Amino acid sequence: MQILLTGGTGFIGQALVMRLLLQNHQLTIVSRNPEKAAALFGKSVTIWSSISQWQANTHFDSVINLAGEPIIDKAWTVKRKQALLDSRVGITELLISAMQKADKKPTVLLSGSAIGVYGDCGQTICTEESPLGEDFAARLCQQWEQAACKAEALGVRVVMLRTGLVLANHGGMLKKMIVPFSLGVGSQLGNGQQMMSWIHLNDYIQALIWLLDCENCTGAFNLTAPKPVSNQQFSQELASSFNRRVLLSTSELLLKPILGERSLLLFGGQHVMPNKLIKQGFQFRYLTLSNALKNIKVN
Repeated sequence: MQILLTGGTGFIGQALVMRLLLQNHQLTIVSRNPEKAAALFGKSVTIWSSISQWQANTHFDSVINLAGEPIIDKAWTVKRKQALLDSRVGITELLISAMQKADKKPTVLLSGSAIGVYGDCGQTICTEESPLGEDFAARLCQQWEQAACKAEALGVRVVMLRTGLVLANHGGMLKKMIVPFSLGVGSQLGNGQQMMSWIHLNDYIQALIWLLDCENCTGAFNLTAPKPVSNQQFSQELASSFNRRVLLSTSELLLKPILGERSLLLFGGQHVMPNKLIKQGFQFRYLTLSNALKNIKVN
C-alpha cells in the first residue's frame, strides 16, 4: 500500500512507521524537519518537506494525518492558539486540497483528534455519541475533525482518531512522569478523581492499522483502552511499579495561575469508552493499566 503520513517523527508516528515498514508498505512522510526524518528512517521512506509536493499524478492508497504541535507544552497565548490551529486544521485543509487535485483519490484518511473533544466530563461515561465540549481544546478538536470530514465529499473514507493518553516510556505524558515517580516525589493532581482514559502504544498502533483496513469503519473512533482509571489510581499504580508510594497532591490553585486554560487538561478528565472499536471486533492486548505498565517496563 502507498501511504502518505504526516506527524511521522513524533513518538507515535515513529512507532507507526516502523510497524508499517515491517508490513512492506511504501511510505511518504511529510515533515517540517526532513533532516530529522532522514536520520530516523534513512532511505526506507520517501521524505517530503511540504504537502505541496503532492502532484496530481501521484497516487496514495491511504493518508494518515497525525501532525499537530504539542498542546500543553507552551502557554496558550493568542499566537500559540493560532499555531495549534494551523498545525492541526491548517495541515488537514492542505491535505484535502491536495486530494481534490489528485487524479486518483486515496481510499481512506485516518485523521488525528483527541478525547479532549468531549471537554471535562467528570464521571460521565463518554462514547462516540456523547455531546462535545466547549473549551478551547474541545473546539480545536472539533474544527480538526470538521476539516477532515471534507474528504468524504471526494469519496474518501474518513476515520477520526479520538486519541486518549498514549502510554510509552519514551514519549508522551508517561515519559514526563517517570522521573518524579521513580524518585518518590510523584503526586496525584487535585483530589485525583478526574478520569484518565489511556491506551498502550502497541494497542494504539494496532488499532490504527486495523482501522486502515476496516472498510466499514467510518467517523469518529475513541482510541482508548476499555478500562480507564482515576488520576489517583493511575498515580498509585505508577508509583507502585517503582516500589514507591504517592505521598503528595498538587493543588489546582497552585498550578492554575501558571497554566491558565491549560490547567483543564490536567485537572479535568474524560471517562471514555471505545464502543465502536469493541463493536467492530477490535481486540485489545492491554486491558488493564497494571499490565500495560508491566509491559512498558517503566522501571
